[in-house]
Parts: sequence; C-alpha cells; structure tokens
Amino acid sequence: QLQFVESGGGLVQPGGSLRLSCAASGSIFSIYAMGWYRQAPGKEREFVARINWSGGSTNYADYVKDRFTISRDNAKATMYLQMNRLKPEDTAVYYCNGDLLFSSGSISRYWGQGTQVTVSS
Repeated sequence: QLQFVESGGGLVQPGGSLRLSCAASGSIFSIYAMGWYRQAPGKEREFVARINWSGGSTNYADYVKDRFTISRDNAKATMYLQMNRLKPEDTAVYYCNGDLLFSSGSISRYWGQGTQVTVSS
C-alpha cells in the first residue's frame, strides 16, 4: 500500500504561485507513476498532471499546461506540483495519487487526503 502526506496548499492571489508536495510512504519501490487531480466545489474530480516514476515522463491537462510543472524526487519518494500564474478557476482541493505495479502486472491506485488551494483577491 501507499500512504501520502500532502502539503503546500493555501490562499494565493490571482497570478501568484504555490508549490504542492506529496510525500509517499509504504511500498515506494513499487511505484509506477504518481499524479495530481483536483476537485472544485460542485464539480467532478479532474486530472491535472501525471509523472512516470522511473523515466520521469510527464503529461498535463490542457488547462494547466505551460503554467504547472510536475516533478519528483525519487530518493525522497516525493512528488511536487509547481503552480504558476494561478487563476481563480484553479481553486479546488488537490489530491495526489500513486499507482503501484505488482509482479502480476496489475496496478492499484492510492489517494491522498487532499490539500485546499484557493485563488482569490
């Protein structure tokens, strides 16, 4: 299993920046990929970004591309999301997740508790 400690959320003005962190513990040597999702009030949870744990390849949702950067520190088993040029519509609870790859080839996804990001003047 995987457990996560998320941090870095808060209140920021439009145009500002925040960096979210997600520290993983548990079966970290079986991590296949990690990612971020977000959920705004009254809306469904949506994909933000994802990073392959070994090769570091990334992909982003169109609405955050060129503003957000996902990265990871394998030694610390920690993933980051640098968010720049934040907009009010980025306001949401941000959730990290991690995918474990088992020897059978199956993958299980685990979720963090979420951290609130509020973009407002």
